Amino acid sequence: MSKLDTLNELFIQELHALHGVETQLMKGLPAMEEVANNEALRFALNEHFHQTGTHVSRLELIFGALGRTLKTKPSKVMKNLLAEGQKQTKSHAAPAVRDVSLIACAQRVEHYEIAGYGTARTFAETLGYNEVAEMLQATLEEESGADERLTRIAQLLNVEAMVRADLEVRD
Repeated sequence: MSKLDTLNELFIQELHALHGVETQLMKGLPAMEEVANNEALRFALNEHFHQTGTHVSRLELIFGALGRTLKTKPSKVMKNLLAEGQKQTKSHAAPAVRDVSLIACAQRVEHYEIAGYGTARTFAETLGYNEVAEMLQATLEEESGADERLTRIAQLLNVEAMVRADLEVRD
């Protein structure tokens, strides 16, 4: 790990990490979408997959604007979050329960991304990279929107999962 002497170096490191997170997510979302039972959940995961491609492109533009070379660094945290999601894709749980579990995993990912983009945006603002800060804010808003969408879907599916589990116990 390199020594960090300036906020700018920390900012660049954060951007590398975010790029790693997004590229890892591009590989993980299709598997989650494939096993999702609920149509709204499948749609939300597919939409976020396409948004994630935009996020990768946006980060590449940011590196270009900063005159920096992009070095993708896989994230250990994202690897573990996606492994948890992968475990759920292989689950033999009832469809509604599996969907709720997928949402929980996806929201953990969203919250991790939101924290990263919020931090990077604040660094960019502090460093005077106003256009970069605006691009990071756009991604932050998209990540927050994805999280809100998942919350709305979960509110419906949590009840369905509970009712189905209760019915199965009675049978």
